[in-house]
Amino acid sequence: MEQKGYAVSNTIYPLVIIAMSPAATFLYEKISMAHIFYLVAGITMVSVIVESRIHEEKEEAQDDYTWKQYCQDIREGFHYLKKEKGIRNIYTYMSITSGVSDGNTVLIQAFYQTVPWLTVTMLGFLKSAEMIGRGLGGIFQYKKEIPVKKRYVFTKFVYTVYGLMDILLLYLPYPLMLCNRFLCGALGISSATIRETAVQSYLPENMRARINAFFNMVFAIGSVAFQMAAGALGQIMSYRLAILLLATIELTAMFLLICLPAKENRPVYEAVRNAE
Repeated sequence: MEQKGYAVSNTIYPLVIIAMSPAATFLYEKISMAHIFYLVAGITMVSVIVESRIHEEKEEAQDDYTWKQYCQDIREGFHYLKKEKGIRNIYTYMSITSGVSDGNTVLIQAFYQTVPWLTVTMLGFLKSAEMIGRGLGGIFQYKKEIPVKKRYVFTKFVYTVYGLMDILLLYLPYPLMLCNRFLCGALGISSATIRETAVQSYLPENMRARINAFFNMVFAIGSVAFQMAAGALGQIMSYRLAILLLATIELTAMFLLICLPAKENRPVYEAVRNAE
């Protein structure tokens, strides 16, 4: 049921993007950027109001969560990772590949805006193709469970394919670009669901929130760093070569952090939480 829950959660976002990407490209071409930002600000405020009204009934009394407690959780998560190589390897790789993905997004958008035969609308449909793949992949994960003993091998396969698809993306004709992103979306959501289920099963209950908090911070830092690096690379080389370089970093990290330390990583991917 935990895997089904992650599959549902990971499917909601792609469905929203499928609907919004074409609409966003239409607005981009018809409305000034300032008005689009006002619209985004308004929608964001609505989401904040909705989220603020979500309440959880807890049997145990709990004090307010303070900034000091948050920093303490980050420190405890860091100390836990010092002795857990498998978790450290997996999340370090994820911070790199997530950052590369964000950097590639910057380069892909610039590429579509500078190549005469490509349009912003086509970029919107490219994003939608990836999200359709993610949506169908989420449905597959809801219906079909990858055997525990095959999780690690399947994940390595997905990460390898993802890196190769990133390298090839901008060298393909547009229809194959759509297929490329669709395949990456379907495989990516499958590996993400497996990873989330396995890692949360592997972590002790008292460390799950701490590790998540620590790596949310790491992911944010990685995203900023790789987007800035992508922008810098785009200034000194072609967008195709810049993406090729970032994807090469992604594949190298996968080999060093996921493939080589199999002894430490496999137990994490094969973890199963016992029902209580």
